Amino acid sequence: MSSLAMSWPAKRAPARVLPGFNLTLGYTMLYLSLLVLIPLSALVFKTFTLTWDQFWAAVTGPRVMASYRLTFGASLIAALVNVVFGLLIAWVLVRYEFFGKKFVDALVDLPFALPTAVAGISLTALLAGNGWVGQYLEPLGIQLAFNPKGVVIALIFIGLPFVVRTVQPVLEDAEKELEEAATCLGATRWQTFSRVIFPSVAPALLTGFAMAFARAIGEYGSVIFIAGNMPLISEITPLIIIGKLEQYDYAGATAVAVVMLGFSFLLLLVINALQAWQRKRSGAPV
Repeated sequence: MSSLAMSWPAKRAPARVLPGFNLTLGYTMLYLSLLVLIPLSALVFKTFTLTWDQFWAAVTGPRVMASYRLTFGASLIAALVNVVFGLLIAWVLVRYEFFGKKFVDALVDLPFALPTAVAGISLTALLAGNGWVGQYLEPLGIQLAFNPKGVVIALIFIGLPFVVRTVQPVLEDAEKELEEAATCLGATRWQTFSRVIFPSVAPALLTGFAMAFARAIGEYGSVIFIAGNMPLISEITPLIIIGKLEQYDYAGATAVAVVMLGFSFLLLLVINALQAWQRKRSGAPV
């Protein structure tokens, strides 16, 4: 027994490229604390200087409530629009070959690289009453700039890549044999899409929707130029926060920011849950 044990090769610990767990965990926590936890903690602690009545008055004022409705409503509409057109764009990029395909594929990432202020100025120059497109629409009674419609358009612009880039890999990995089998069994195009294609891309669509929605909630640069910023009409919540800071109402600004932080944190939890569900459905390790 002893000779067998001596002859049996000893198991070696797997070689690690990075340092050990304790050291990497320490660096991780230090990095997160300096860049995330400490600034957010300061935000919360500043809000604690308010009494409950002051906090409630700061986060439920008429202008603040109107900004919530616009911010979350416009973000929801923009995310829903991006789900539809993002799926169509991803489908075209994956399933078809055409001249300029790489150029179109690169254009999808433009909102990622373009500064948001530049995007806002460009959309305003395009859709304003004297803009390239707005000058033809405004005589027809269609005004797209300096009102909530402009906010929705700006949020659609910055949120589209999230849906396309989330759905595109799933479509690339989809098995076309299943679609061909459904067609051979007599399924119509709609039945093939609704029962074969859509169930496979639904988790990715939900993830893309949640990411686009979360991105739109915190958007400021591209919206501020095209919104018009009229109180109770086209003011977004980030603008309310900026306004309170300019009035030196730091506690009120942090109170509204804490509300937005809470919603953003909930959205991140939803995104992580959707991504875990997607990996589970695809068989990948969670």
